[in-house]
Amino acid sequence: MSMKHTPKPLQRRTTAALTAVSLLAAALLSGPTTARADTLVLVQGYLGDAGSWRVSGIVPLLHQRGWTDAGHLHLAPGGRILSTLPTPQSQNRLYTLDLPTEAPVALQAQVLSANVAEVAQRHPGERIAVAAHSAGGVVARYEMVTNPDTKTTTLITIASPHLGTSAAEVGSAIGHSPLSWFAPFFGLNTINRSQVLYRDLWRDGPYTMLGWLNRQPHPKARYVSVIRTADVRAPYAGDSVVAGWSQDMNVVPALTGRAERFVSPGDHGLRTDDGLLIADLLNVRTAAAVAH
Repeated sequence: MSMKHTPKPLQRRTTAALTAVSLLAAALLSGPTTARADTLVLVQGYLGDAGSWRVSGIVPLLHQRGWTDAGHLHLAPGGRILSTLPTPQSQNRLYTLDLPTEAPVALQAQVLSANVAEVAQRHPGERIAVAAHSAGGVVARYEMVTNPDTKTTTLITIASPHLGTSAAEVGSAIGHSPLSWFAPFFGLNTINRSQVLYRDLWRDGPYTMLGWLNRQPHPKARYVSVIRTADVRAPYAGDSVVAGWSQDMNVVPALTGRAERFVSPGDHGLRTDDGLLIADLLNVRTAAAVAH
């Protein structure tokens, strides 16, 4: 669903977003650098699961680029977090994890924080990057802001509604209408279970969660926005779920001028070539800040 409100100046920000594509190309020519992350955590979005990263072909592509699959993190008896695979002895590795994607952002962030802390304990002293899709990007950013001991040094978000989405507001409206009474009969009870999450993803405003989050101090880290759009000539048009400008962390008041941004053609879902993009972003020098 498209947004009705578009921040200004639109033309200047659109030009900057398009310029980001050429910045990435130039960075790739410079070759790899020691500034890359050593461990990558992949975070799914709303109604997604860890398998999304594998079924989409992203994990295999990352493996080809030198990111060894270290398995899926899950909660074991006794509260321990274990992986489905032995820890690989490789320079770079990646993990997926379980996440209650219908839960409120704060609860998801607590789960993510525990998993990232486990990864940091397994690989002490190494840099940790988080690549997150859709609402998972908001969850990851919330974790970084609210956890004073956050271990994340790089955050890459793909099609994430950092300034909210009207789709969440529609979900809230349905949940507070007579339609919600019939949702369980049609296998749509997720609408009722997701009501707090929908409220968390309402568009940035004085009384919304994102209105609060977007004005909190953000830790020093590398922030990268991948803006998904159906038309690369108009990146701020965005995809069918989130407007392009809402996907751009530079529009977040607390991150203005601090985030890199890159345009990716396509709709809202994960794409196989996201694996190549993530690998490239983690293996190039930090791109220069886009002019505003």
